[in-house]
This record gives sequence, structure tokens and C-alpha cells, in this order.
Amino acid sequence: MEFNLQQVCGNARAGMLKLAHGEVLTPIFMPVGTQASVKALDFIDLLALKAPIILANTYHLYLRPNDEVIRQLGGLHNFSKFPKNFLTDSGGFQAFSLSNNVKVSNEGILFKSHIDGSKHFFTPKKVLDIQYNLNSDIMMVLDDLVGLPAPRERILESINKTSLWAEESIQYHNFKKYQAQEEGRAFNNHIFAINQGGVDRELREISAKDLCSMGDFDGYAIGGLAVGESNAMMYETLEFTLPFLPKDKPRYLMGVGTPRDIIEAIARGVDMFDCVMPTRNARNGTLFTSEGKIAIKSTRFKLDTKPLDEECFCYTCTNHTRAYLHHLFRAGEMSYFRLASIHNLAYYLSLVKNAREAIFQGRFEEFYKKVVEIY
Repeated sequence: MEFNLQQVCGNARAGMLKLAHGEVLTPIFMPVGTQASVKALDFIDLLALKAPIILANTYHLYLRPNDEVIRQLGGLHNFSKFPKNFLTDSGGFQAFSLSNNVKVSNEGILFKSHIDGSKHFFTPKKVLDIQYNLNSDIMMVLDDLVGLPAPRERILESINKTSLWAEESIQYHNFKKYQAQEEGRAFNNHIFAINQGGVDRELREISAKDLCSMGDFDGYAIGGLAVGESNAMMYETLEFTLPFLPKDKPRYLMGVGTPRDIIEAIARGVDMFDCVMPTRNARNGTLFTSEGKIAIKSTRFKLDTKPLDEECFCYTCTNHTRAYLHHLFRAGEMSYFRLASIHNLAYYLSLVKNAREAIFQGRFEEFYKKVVEIY
């Protein structure tokens, strides 16, 4: 995978990822399509939003409809008809969020399906095999995620398991790549490692050194944040962790977050983001605008003929008023979910696009202060 770092402004970075299904300009926000579908939207909506990459969930797609089914149907791109790039996670977060149904060992993660209670065992190799079947453009290695606060011993255990699994993953991935080359097959799957270590500077450095010593990873994610620590502590952890990671590889902050979180992370050198917040909040009636958040259920919007955001040119803002969105939400109309999700994702995608432009123009600090003031 090719990553070109094109411009910096302070610690903020603008770059370009070249993947099999198109270029990705960074910083970038990746809409979350857990079931190979961003909730309430289809691939035409995503193309209209100009989203170059979305995230799908390895755990959920393995259970239903199953990765082998998706492989037979042509991989995620043909299955969903979204022609751009897919990043798939590894299942580590599901092991964390479904901890009552999970048992973690050095070999992998044993879990019970939340659908039917059946038992399954995720190993580093199995997780990659699932993602090869999905034909993800970017695949995440299996990691051991720990909620915060946590004892130092548990975080050290997390680092050791994550490093052990990362090494097994990169060796297996390199073997699969070599195998494809020998057989003359295209091999467009790329692999990211995941840095762990809680909010401890020394432990984050240990994890980063472990992962970087293995070489060959296409990018590095920062995991184990937004899992119980304060926002200030998350920002501080990013500040001391990012210098431990290679400058010439993309940096991905997993599962984050609010507009404020994203701009703070960009300011510290993060390139890639994903979060369910824009679509989940949209469905619950909270919409993001250039003037801050609004709760569309409020009666003050009943006769408001303005668009959700006068600075936004998404389908929703171009065609509909706040009054209409207010009515749809209060009436429980399903069309509200689509229109609200389109707008919130448009806001997030414009946020990172505008940050990128500010980096190129040398005025990122000004842009950063504006977003922080609003959020």
C-alpha cells in the first residue's frame, strides 16, 4: 500500500492512501457500515457523499451471513455494491463489548454468538482468513482491548497478547502475499497493527516498539481509547503516543468520536477515524452543524424554514427544511433516518475535508480554534 504524506501544518498531516478501490485523501472519516451497510443508507447515498472508504465489522459478518457466503458472492464490494474501499476491524472490540460471553487466552478469543449462543474461536489467522474472504482493502489484526481504568498488570497482559497476535498475523499475511505472487494472483489486502497501552506513556511506547520491530505493517492504529478515560486524558495520550509511530505510515484512531475529538486528534497527527456517532446521533435526533449540535425534536424548529445547516450542500440541506425534519422525527417516519444520517455524515466528511484544506493553506491552527469554539 502506498501512503504519501503531502503536507504538514504543526503536527497536523495531509496525505493520500492508494488502495485497490480508489485513492483516499487524509485526514479522513470512515462511515461505519457494521453489516456491510451504513444504517439507513445505500451505496448510492455513500457515493453522493463522496465517501472513499467505509468500515465493516468482521465479527458480525462472520456470524451473519458468514464470510464464506460473502466470498462466494464476490466479496464486500460486489455483495454491497459499494465500489470504493472497505476497512474491516478484527473482532477485538466485540470481545471487549460482549465481555460476558468471551474468554481470552494466548491463542485467541473464545466467544458465544449474540445471535444463537453458538461458540466460536477467533485466532489471529482465522480473523485474517475471514477478512481475506471479505476482500477488505484494509484489515485489522486481532487485539486484546481493555476498558479503562484498568490495573497496570492487565494492560501489560493486553500489550503482550496484542504483540503476540500481531507477529503471528504479519507472518501469516506475508506468507499469503508470497503465495498469491507465486500463483500470479492479485493481492490487494493491506494490514494495520494496533497500539495498546491504556493512558500510560511507558506502556504505549513498549507496544509501539514491539509492533514497529516487526516491520511490514501498512499502517498503525491507536486502540484502547474512548473506553472510559476522560477526553483530556485521551488527547494527552495521543500527544505522547503518536511520535512513537512511523511518520511515513497512516495513523488510525479507532472508534472516535465527536467533532471536537476528531479535530483534537488531527492536530496531534492522526490521519483516519471511524465512529457510529454521526449516524446513531442522527437517528436519535441530534444533528451536527457548523454552528454546533441541534436537537431536531425541539418545538423551536416546528416553523423553521431554514436548512439544517446553511453552510452544508448535502442532499438533505439542499432539499428540506428544519421544519420538515422536525415533523418526520416527531412522526416516527423512516425517511427521517436516511435524511438525518446523510446530513450528519456530510458534516463529518466536510470537517475532515476542511481540515485537510486548512493544512495545505497553512492555517490549520485557525481552523482548529474555530471548531473547538463551536464544540
